[in-house]
Amino acid sequence: MMPTTIQLIGAILFAIAILHTFSTKFFEHLAHTRPAHAGLWHLLGEVEAVFGFWAIVLIVFMGFTAGLDEAVAYLDTRNYTEPMFVFAIMVVAASKPVMQFASALVRMIARVVPLPEPVATYFTILAAVPLLGSFITEPAAMTLAALMLRERYYGQGISRHLMYVTLGALFVNVSIGGTLTNFAAPPVLMVASTWGWDSLYMLSHFGWKSAIAVSINAAAATLIFHRELAALTLPAARAAADDVPAPMIGIHLFMLFLIVAFAHHPPIFLGVFLMFMGLATAYPRFQERLILREGLMVAFFLAGLVVLGGQQAWWLQAVLTKMDATTVYFGATALTAITDNAALTYLASLVEGLSDEFKHAVVAGAVTGGGLTVIANAPNPAGMSILRRDFNQGVVNPLGLFVAAVPPTLVAILAFRVL
Repeated sequence: MMPTTIQLIGAILFAIAILHTFSTKFFEHLAHTRPAHAGLWHLLGEVEAVFGFWAIVLIVFMGFTAGLDEAVAYLDTRNYTEPMFVFAIMVVAASKPVMQFASALVRMIARVVPLPEPVATYFTILAAVPLLGSFITEPAAMTLAALMLRERYYGQGISRHLMYVTLGALFVNVSIGGTLTNFAAPPVLMVASTWGWDSLYMLSHFGWKSAIAVSINAAAATLIFHRELAALTLPAARAAADDVPAPMIGIHLFMLFLIVAFAHHPPIFLGVFLMFMGLATAYPRFQERLILREGLMVAFFLAGLVVLGGQQAWWLQAVLTKMDATTVYFGATALTAITDNAALTYLASLVEGLSDEFKHAVVAGAVTGGGLTVIANAPNPAGMSILRRDFNQGVVNPLGLFVAAVPPTLVAILAFRVL
């Protein structure tokens, strides 16, 4: 079937958006050298704004060519549950009570690691928190890990190499670390009910392999930079007077649980989020700055990806269905770098009569490539939004991220293909 004009334009704009993500540093440079329009250049230099911006261009084009009603109807048929969920879970997971609980849990695990405290804590954040994403969802795990890394390491002026290696390992580990269950990783969620995969199935076919790869990736990064890490001084623990009372922590954790449990029901999880906002307003002494701006920008990014991605099925599904089980694994890994991995598995779930080997390969490939770029996995923009301010000019070089993510991605490939 030949693509329509709108589908072709959608594919072209999607390609331009991908190129734009690799050009954000150029726009930040323009913001400093062309101050007359610095605001516009800063906007175009925000990686979280890229796909939302080009999605607006697509809708404007549709409005002129197909009519306003057609453009609005297309927007109405998109599913924005994931962007809304990521916004809600980011803000709640980053609240002071939840962070205090998560930090205590990380410190407890780090104490049993026979390494200096800064080194042991670094390893624990990269190894344990991504696996925790199998239970609290990947966006929540990404938010917690990124905030801990920013507070303990990125904020201390660590080397550029350590910053990129950490980011690459974090993105890959979160992408594969959510496969211990059938509800936490977006690419798994897209196929779990259709293919009848429960959490026990995920753990026995994917989860244990992911846990091994996550541990190896965390250990490798820790080993390579152990001297630099050991020379750091972690921030002092909070004074007892600054601690959030246990009942307040319990209430926040319960709200987090409700948001996760009803992740596919926006009226419920957004209602819980509004209750959280009311609680945060009523008890400001138990909160720090809520990351509302960061959450909204990430939601804007993901919503733009939803709108642009809706015009890519005509070529993505054609590519996937022409591959065998072995080819589709590496094809999915590569395609994930330029499109959301959940989109790939969703398209595969629409194809009937696939073998179990093919199903395993497409899901494994989708999660394997989830750390190569910021658009490869839904939680990545959340981590990018939190950590990028410590990079030069607040911009993460996409090529630098890709290069840093290749080694942990190769470890994931070995885990899924050899074990």
